[in-house]
Amino acid sequence: MASKLQDFLQSKVYPSQIWQSVFRHGKPVNDRNRSLAVLSNVFLHLHPIRLPRYATKYTYTWGMGGLSFLLFLVETVTGILLMFYYHPTASMAYADIKSLEFDVPFGMILRNMHRWGAHAMVLTVWFHMFRVFMTGSYKKPREFNWAIGVILLTVTLLMSFTGYLLPWDQLALWAITVGTNMARAVPFIGHEGPFADLLGMRIDNDIRFALLGGTVVGGPTLIRFYVLHCIAVPFVMSFLMSIHFWRIRKDGGISGPQSARLANLNKVTQVKAAEGRKKVADIKVDSSKSE
Repeated sequence: MASKLQDFLQSKVYPSQIWQSVFRHGKPVNDRNRSLAVLSNVFLHLHPIRLPRYATKYTYTWGMGGLSFLLFLVETVTGILLMFYYHPTASMAYADIKSLEFDVPFGMILRNMHRWGAHAMVLTVWFHMFRVFMTGSYKKPREFNWAIGVILLTVTLLMSFTGYLLPWDQLALWAITVGTNMARAVPFIGHEGPFADLLGMRIDNDIRFALLGGTVVGGPTLIRFYVLHCIAVPFVMSFLMSIHFWRIRKDGGISGPQSARLANLNKVTQVKAAEGRKKVADIKVDSSKSE
């Protein structure tokens, strides 16, 4: 049976135009096809072909970057499921949360997975940044990716902040009131901040007013935070994570200890020196031929 299936695949499926339009390479049985398989697959391309020994040790990496991404996926799945039962209106939001807890099957588990997953994601991102800093993994040539990571940390905190209002209870109401009041003192765009007069900022046109949809927390605030939490901020986070993963791949994978970085630097220096000597030799050959 297995041999017949294999014969059918080789004779009918693999040579078909549909198959070849999706998979633009043969079986990965040689170096060329293996390279093509990696380069033509976005998931394989993000994963390095070879991993150094230190990259597999949890005592060095802590696995916090991978855990952060795993929790992001958990938040995405549970958040989408919660959206089926939630209405972002001042009259229904609180009742929907209570219905989730007491009426919807497994609703309390689903909400708690989303809530505790958010708390855990903030912690894992912080620990990931701490590990990168303590191991010096932010140094050349990874400065740009470190900056992307700092922005991702800020976006993670913003995700938690925007989601805090959605239960629409007293804790959420006053927490967002305090949080958005800080926006009044932002330079230039807060009406109580420095240089606000230069842009004509007032209580009814500054950044706090834009966040709240008014001068106090209300229904317009809820819909704004809902859109930010479910669409805008996740889109920005997904885009930045794609760049972050891609730069890790292009910068040589997970950075190693100081000894590994020095060895890699020496190897790169030797390769560049060999290339330089080859260019000099080629120039000498060309000049001798011209003479």
